[in-house]
Amino acid sequence: MSEDGSPRTTSDLVVERLLDWGIDTCFGLCGDQINGFFEALRTHPRMRFVHVRHEENAALACVGYAKFTGRPAVCVATAGPGAIHLLNGVYDARIDGVPLLAITGLSYHDTVGTHLLQDVPSDRLFDQACLYNERIMGPAHAVTATDLAVRSALMNRTPSHLAIPIDVQSWTEDTRSPKNTPGHTSLAAQPFTVRPPHEQLRAAADVLAGCERIAICAGAGARGAGEELEEVAETLGAPIVKAGLGKDCVPDDSPYTTGGMGLIGTRASHQVFEDCDGFLIVGSSTPYHEFWPAPGQARAVQIDVNADRIALRYPVEVGLVGDAGTTLRALLPLLERKSDRGFLERAQRATAEWWELLRQQGTDGSAVPMRPQTVTWQLSEVLPDGAIVTGDAGSVTAWSNRLRLRRGMRYSFSGTLCSMGAALPYAIGAQIAHPDRPVIAFTGDGSMTMGMGELASLAQHGLPVKVIVLRNDSLSLEVWEQNALLGNPQTACDLHPVDFCKVAEACGLAAYRIDRADHARDVLAEALAHEGPAVVEAVVDPHESPFGETLLPSHAQHIVTAYRRGERDRARMAGNLLEPARLRVSPAVRDHQEELSRFR
Repeated sequence: MSEDGSPRTTSDLVVERLLDWGIDTCFGLCGDQINGFFEALRTHPRMRFVHVRHEENAALACVGYAKFTGRPAVCVATAGPGAIHLLNGVYDARIDGVPLLAITGLSYHDTVGTHLLQDVPSDRLFDQACLYNERIMGPAHAVTATDLAVRSALMNRTPSHLAIPIDVQSWTEDTRSPKNTPGHTSLAAQPFTVRPPHEQLRAAADVLAGCERIAICAGAGARGAGEELEEVAETLGAPIVKAGLGKDCVPDDSPYTTGGMGLIGTRASHQVFEDCDGFLIVGSSTPYHEFWPAPGQARAVQIDVNADRIALRYPVEVGLVGDAGTTLRALLPLLERKSDRGFLERAQRATAEWWELLRQQGTDGSAVPMRPQTVTWQLSEVLPDGAIVTGDAGSVTAWSNRLRLRRGMRYSFSGTLCSMGAALPYAIGAQIAHPDRPVIAFTGDGSMTMGMGELASLAQHGLPVKVIVLRNDSLSLEVWEQNALLGNPQTACDLHPVDFCKVAEACGLAAYRIDRADHARDVLAEALAHEGPAVVEAVVDPHESPFGETLLPSHAQHIVTAYRRGERDRARMAGNLLEPARLRVSPAVRDHQEELSRFR
């Protein structure tokens, strides 16, 4: 029986079991075919419900919550379009490997598949996205299905999905089968750590002992193992290069890291990969492995908790299946300390030169419109201790990756699915999970316009998230990708201007605008000091290349081709590429300097 003496419904049983598991936060939207479940939310106030404006953002908020806690939250949506909207965020959880529980409605149990209103079989819809995906058949099935859904999410770091027909949500009576013994499941669960056997650890240490210049690539699987990574780096004299999802595995002020890799990375990281003869991959299967050492260049060891990721991107000699922290701690005593620190020291000098370039770019007060680097550099200067930053897809990915995170700061973004509009719902999830920490969503105008309704969610729930919007009225990453990856002039990349300050104020948020570089630091500091939610609109140059320093030779050649074919903004874009400070650190641009100069 429920607390008011009425019989417990299927939905009551699900909510109570989630609370028993310690899952107490739910993001979503109500709707006619999930309203029976919402009655259980109403009568169980310990389950915090966070109202968002779009179901996709409910799931993305769950991803943000999980990425910064390691614990799942629930996203809930009605049948049909609600469930379909949810799916993108659920896939984000699946691809980036975080736990989440999705609950959706279905048509009546005896009308499923009969072409009634919103009759979409969400249990089938979620089959590829969720490792555990089940339809709840009634009260007798509710607890067992919920236990399995939660256990799968926790143990496998994947999303789970439960679909409940609208009438089943409110059922209080059911016929239990003889195989379904009451109380046969429990909450017993133990998060497991995997440690490779000693002989494999020994083999890995022997491979690394035979190398002189070792590079480490750390990805999402290395998050939480920062101390061990730095100990290994110190022992091996090995620079740590960070894949995008590993940005916060060690802070950017660590003496061992060269920063990011790939197009959004640093020139220092590329030099490390170009020159190494040993390679230690920790928790990364980045799709940008073309920036890694060439196959056969380096002897390699890989650590990953997923056995099927071993040797997926690089022909490693030894694969260690285990979680990063446990495996690195077991490996450390077997490693030989490298007395020659030359490789690490060269990487440190290159990294210092890189940050000096960003400082020059970020403090350039002459550029009109101001450069995106101005916002990145000045925001880094005023970020409060313990800040959580959420990034977004687009050119803003490159600029947020160049934030200088200090020790204790956290960062993530939709790193593999690259879902535009994720920064704000990620930030909502992070702020709900960590109400006492400063949370900053770093987004662009293209991604912000995909989910502006969530600004109202910030006001509705009093969440003091600060939203930094880089506004350039362009899908500028697509401009550069159309040029650099395909050799095509830009097309369909213009954005109609949006006054984000007016939108923010209309939603009840404080609003700030930066359109001059010399105002950036003060305005950002004022916005971060504001007690409630706020939006900062920063008007920046759309022609600044987000990866001018990290282009491969083929990319530079494609850009020349696009300019020859009539790229409309080639003069401004070529001028930015040929900036003297950028030329010094970009071999690909230097090699094509004469050709690019013709278009300036």
